[in-house]
Amino acid sequence: MSWEVVIGLEIHCQLATKSKIFSGASTAFGADPNTQACLVDLGYPGVLPVLNKDAVAMAVKFGLAVDAEITRRSVFARKNYFYPDLPKGYQISQFELPIVGTGHLTIRLEDGTEKEIGVTRAHLEEDAGKSLHENFTDRTGIDLNRAGTPLLEIVSEPDMRSAEEAVAYMKKIHQIVRYLGISDGNMQEGSFRCDANVSVRPYGQEEFGTRTELKNINSFRFVEKAINFEVERQIDLLEDGGEVVQETRLYDPDKDETRSMRSKEEANDYRYFPDPDLLPVVIDEDYIEAIRGDLPELPEAKADRFAADYGLKPVQVESLVGDVDAADYFEAVVAGGADARQAANYLLGDLTGALNNDGIEMADSKVSAEQLAGLIKRVMDNTISGKIAKDVFAAMWAGEGDADAIIEAKGLKQITDTGAIEAAVDKVIADNPSQVEEFRGGKEKVLGFFVGQVMKATQGKANPGQVNQLLRDKLKG
Repeated sequence: MSWEVVIGLEIHCQLATKSKIFSGASTAFGADPNTQACLVDLGYPGVLPVLNKDAVAMAVKFGLAVDAEITRRSVFARKNYFYPDLPKGYQISQFELPIVGTGHLTIRLEDGTEKEIGVTRAHLEEDAGKSLHENFTDRTGIDLNRAGTPLLEIVSEPDMRSAEEAVAYMKKIHQIVRYLGISDGNMQEGSFRCDANVSVRPYGQEEFGTRTELKNINSFRFVEKAINFEVERQIDLLEDGGEVVQETRLYDPDKDETRSMRSKEEANDYRYFPDPDLLPVVIDEDYIEAIRGDLPELPEAKADRFAADYGLKPVQVESLVGDVDAADYFEAVVAGGADARQAANYLLGDLTGALNNDGIEMADSKVSAEQLAGLIKRVMDNTISGKIAKDVFAAMWAGEGDADAIIEAKGLKQITDTGAIEAAVDKVIADNPSQVEEFRGGKEKVLGFFVGQVMKATQGKANPGQVNQLLRDKLKG
């Protein structure tokens, strides 16, 4: 039997507010456990939540970016359930009236195929705390710093039909929230994670199969691996005559498998009811239009502009626009006077390689955009060759200063004096008569040997273009 995979994602995106969604407690990451949880976050008697206006604005920004309906009157509800790291016994969330309604976005797969994925809703809610199991024996630690952190839960339609599509969708959402500046999207810190709802059905069947929910996956690679494992598990189960049970499962990356966590609750199990301490959120057209007017350039528009204004190759555009920090860095290099194509080559080559080797992000680059622009300008004006530029870049990365200072200190200026280059060319030709005969006999590849010898003799400082031209002129005899 042929099976069709059906996938929907619920993405939990931590919003980049400085304080929590209903209190003034800090959202800064990395504080000592339980030092950033106030009485409101813990639900003490007599305290009242106050909605963070920045969280509302960020949710509306996202809704506009995915062409979604913005609910003019949304309501917060209490979602009742017990977790050890949820001291109130309920989570303040949105249920029937979320702030963002239906929208859509387009994903692109590796083969260039495009597909539209529906966004069902995006609602605001508070995060729970965190249960800690590391460094504890037969007990669990509770850190409530995260309790009350603002989340935007983005729920997709079940439109994805493969793990590849799910990853592409998740990456697109990640890209959008980073471009909007509403989240840092840091998956290692838990700022961006997802639950995947996965089911299978025979091809041609309209009714969905029984789904399982894969909980709290915090990397693109793990999303792909978890979905693929779960799909195989469900198909094997059904083909062996079994039934898929609706449940929540966890993905174990060490064992590359999913395992049962708990039976899946239905919405009515949560006993949702409007939170009596929070008024409805009422949004008017002026508010929405003000936010629309403040939206930054989004990825598709930026990609079109990069292609039109800078003449970059499609693969370069895709790589640069894929990360907002890379796109901003690139434009800063160009603004510094560097040629756009060379800027793209250096950024996607030497700079990306150095970032990967050190395991750091573009925002933490050891070479600033201004410094890279300075290096590229020295290549453009023939002060140094492209080969020497690699050595200068390495020195810049090591903190030895900007390009001009390194070139001066190490005496790396390119030799452009024709007389000096000609002398080196004459000596190399005189020292290698057999190779001269080979070239004159039609072996063009020997020219590379001569170029290498001249560059070696000049310590790589001779202008390569002049070297090539002089060699050709003289070797023709």
